[in-house]
Amino acid sequence: MNKWFYFWVITILMLSCKEEMKEEPNQGAWLGQLEVLDGHKLPFNFNLSKNENGRYEIEIYNAGEVITVDEIEIVQDSIKIQMPVFEGYILGIFSKNSIKGNFVKESLDRVVPFEALYGEKKRFSTNERGNVNVSGIWETEFSHGTPDYYMAKGIFAETEGKVTGTFRTPTGDYRFLEGVSTGDSLKLSAFDGAHAFLFLAKVTDSTLNGTFYSDKHFKEPFVARRNESFELPEADSLTFLNKGYDKFDFAFPDTNGNTVSLTDKKFENKVVLVQIMGSWCPNCLDETKFYVNYLEENKDEDIEVVALAFESAKTKESAFKNIERLKKRIGVAYPILLAQYGTYDKVKAQEKLPMLNHVLSYPTTLFIDKRGKVRKIHTGFNGPATGEKYIAFKKEFNAFVKLLLNE
Repeated sequence: MNKWFYFWVITILMLSCKEEMKEEPNQGAWLGQLEVLDGHKLPFNFNLSKNENGRYEIEIYNAGEVITVDEIEIVQDSIKIQMPVFEGYILGIFSKNSIKGNFVKESLDRVVPFEALYGEKKRFSTNERGNVNVSGIWETEFSHGTPDYYMAKGIFAETEGKVTGTFRTPTGDYRFLEGVSTGDSLKLSAFDGAHAFLFLAKVTDSTLNGTFYSDKHFKEPFVARRNESFELPEADSLTFLNKGYDKFDFAFPDTNGNTVSLTDKKFENKVVLVQIMGSWCPNCLDETKFYVNYLEENKDEDIEVVALAFESAKTKESAFKNIERLKKRIGVAYPILLAQYGTYDKVKAQEKLPMLNHVLSYPTTLFIDKRGKVRKIHTGFNGPATGEKYIAFKKEFNAFVKLLLNE
């Protein structure tokens, strides 16, 4: 064996014994990129820094959203970035100026190639301003001409080529999208620790024609036209009780192993909100934060919230672990019951809740009055990314709950 072999053996042994000899990643602005289908890269911006305790933290930026990531492990030149609340994590090898690895979601067996570069601040590189200002409302159809088609409302604002906004659908929204208008193209992306979204479109003055990419497993076409008066169906009309059912009930275990049902004494003579959700779901996270804040501000009201979780985790133990992680990170005081694990397939979810015509969306919330009657079922959740719609939802929610409480 030659001297170079011994040199590398000794170097590796020294590194394993003296972790401080490793290079540290630079603090400051980074550009992350996830590889999606068709060879495209989904970019997002983040800042890496050390807190007062000397531990690394990351802030991920999507338009007006800031996501703080404080579970970061570094061993020599390896880094693990655990996303807050969600199970997904980035595992990679780093130098001062780069990170290369994968974004992993174990329960779904998904591995998405990831890389990041230090000092890059532009989300998308551009050579020219867009030919058209895309600000306004866009009537949008995804998967046009297929059985899977659905309508959406594009809501965008453009300033000096920078575009922010979202697509609202009948069941939720596509998060805080940020990107650029350049030439005849629109490019938007979002990464929230669970979902990775990329929208690429060709633009004319009145149309968008593009493709929506999600992680490295899904893509679909979309077409849109300007329509300032376009509105989606009301979220309260999409889900309802099947004929033959006059009440809603369930019996699922909580994180302590106790079976909880709506017939339990704690729900008697109270307004009850039943939240159908999953710990993996960003729109559910937005809604959960809303409910946590509402309960904190209305501690003396006769209202209970109970969540039914449909989890992708492969085992009951890992599903409960994900639920506990959500409860701890967000401060959820109300019970989250495990309704299903191994899949969040909506058809199978509806089998667990046969009184519903379908489970169309995560989340879905049932509003039940003090007599146990279902008064309203709200499908989906339009979170902070939807702006005025979110403000309107909060106003409507408060008014309707107050009505139920005063009966």
